[in-house]
Amino acid sequence: MELAIFNELTQEITSECFFMTASQQEEKVIQLIDLHHFVECYDSTLEILNYIQHPVNIVKCGDHKKGILFWDLKSSSFPDCNASEEFRKEHGLTELWFVFVEEDVVAHTRTHTDFILENGLDIFFDKIFMFNFFQSVIHTLK
Repeated sequence: MELAIFNELTQEITSECFFMTASQQEEKVIQLIDLHHFVECYDSTLEILNYIQHPVNIVKCGDHKKGILFWDLKSSSFPDCNASEEFRKEHGLTELWFVFVEEDVVAHTRTHTDFILENGLDIFFDKIFMFNFFQSVIHTLK
């Protein structure tokens, strides 16, 4: 992502999300960076439609809208899968994707697989990926 575009989008978050704390705005900027880099690595033809309103980002692929939720296993909270499902219906999404974002190289996906099974993510999400941000590598887990 070019610096000028990043600055423009960051300004948009600052002005649109004025009600958020500085920490929440920082999380939103990280979400935005993850989204743009994921799209660059997965399919640069995906059109980003919405990322500000909800933790689920909306992208367009052809005539279909898809929702993408990024997740860091280091996070202490748990994603609200029911809210994601409601979001899917409300916005007419054809698919929901769950993306684990990793900064380090991950040799084994057992922790990710266990997290998927323990939390029933495969019930709510059509595709599940592990995205190594710095290596720009995406692995399909489901």
